[in-house]
Amino acid sequence: MADRTSDAPAVRRPREKVVSGAAAVSAGAERASGERARRRRRTTPLLSDLEQPTPESPPATAPPRPRVEAPGNPTTTTTPAPPRSRSAGQRATPRGARKPAPAPGPGRRAAADAVASPAGAAGTSPPGGAAPSARPTRAQISGRRRPATRQTSGGERLVAVADLATEAGELIAEAVERDRAGAGGDLERRIAEILAFVRRRLTGDYAVDEFGFDPELTETVLLNLTRVLYQHWFRVEVRGVDNVPTSGGALIVANHAGALPLDAMMVQIALHDEHPGHRFLRALGADLVFSSPIIGEIARKGGATLANNADAERLLATGEVVGVWPEGFKGIGKPFSERYKLQRFGRGGFVSAALRTGSPIVPCAIVGSEETYPIIGNLPTLARLLGVPYVPITPTFPLLGVLGAIPLPSKWLIEFCAPVPTDHLGAAAAEDPMLVFDLTDQVRQTIQQTLYQLLVQRQSVFF
Repeated sequence: MADRTSDAPAVRRPREKVVSGAAAVSAGAERASGERARRRRRTTPLLSDLEQPTPESPPATAPPRPRVEAPGNPTTTTTPAPPRSRSAGQRATPRGARKPAPAPGPGRRAAADAVASPAGAAGTSPPGGAAPSARPTRAQISGRRRPATRQTSGGERLVAVADLATEAGELIAEAVERDRAGAGGDLERRIAEILAFVRRRLTGDYAVDEFGFDPELTETVLLNLTRVLYQHWFRVEVRGVDNVPTSGGALIVANHAGALPLDAMMVQIALHDEHPGHRFLRALGADLVFSSPIIGEIARKGGATLANNADAERLLATGEVVGVWPEGFKGIGKPFSERYKLQRFGRGGFVSAALRTGSPIVPCAIVGSEETYPIIGNLPTLARLLGVPYVPITPTFPLLGVLGAIPLPSKWLIEFCAPVPTDHLGAAAAEDPMLVFDLTDQVRQTIQQTLYQLLVQRQSVFF
């Protein structure tokens, strides 16, 4: 029995769908390979393409468009098929299939213009070597206008930017020349110093002593920050700075006041800027200062250390200038009604350190610190909760909040009194309590009398 299925015609898929799918695959391959973009670029006329080609060198034509094989062949190729003759009954294009679009290129616009111009498209030579038509095509007209417009606008922008850059360079050069002529190249020197400082900080090429003191950071950053208060806000006036020795150890003993230890900062700047030796002050601070996570680290970098006899003796023995404020928290936390009245100096531990090292004691009187934060009250309960010795109430704090922390611009006077020598007494004198007490009381009385004298000489609190 014959198999009817073999005689039955094969079921064929619609040609239109197959051809459309193959054309979509071909178009996707062209987009992926960049062929369509390259053809589109060839359609954009360049300035060099506007010249008329000579008959000996005919213009280049666009490459033929890839041809899609007939339906039924599962393989799609991108190479053009060889031309073949067509019989009388054979169709040029299968039924339902799209006719291939003409290849893009200069010839496409030229063909459109050839319909309107019997002489043919410009840029192509008609058969017989006839001269090209004098009438340009639309592609050539647009090609002549657009690149010229872009080039002109771009050139104008470049010229404008060049003029601005030249003018800015001239202004900078003039500013540098003026600064160099006026300050002897001070601007270049400052820039070089800043860059060298940043490089040393990044590479770790700086020295720190055993107490954590960083002289470079102190002189470059910390003193510069507080110098604004010293020069412009408090307008500090310094007297008797020559009483501090130029070399060797010395112990500076000063009064303490003002709710915050601003007086220690001002004495440090005064000793560094006003003293001919530009000496650093190694202040002795309380335990609360160094237990703070940020303030303690900054204090260490600035030269401060813990207030005890062992550290004070080691610093004095190495020739440092040590600063001590014997009143402690009792001095900076006292009410405004007791201003400029010295509190008790304790047991005179600082005198013992000076006697053991043979360093001179320099009394220092500070006027102006009492008026920076006039304390009119205290909050002891809140102070106990915060773990601080006191929480002051001033005319501006806490009424004005953060603004209340700004100190009042009082006029400051700092005087270094005549030094009290101790080298002739010997180190054994530190074990004599009566001698230590007498020296302590002598220093306290000197500071108190100097304060009274400065208060009489000061004309106003703020002037």
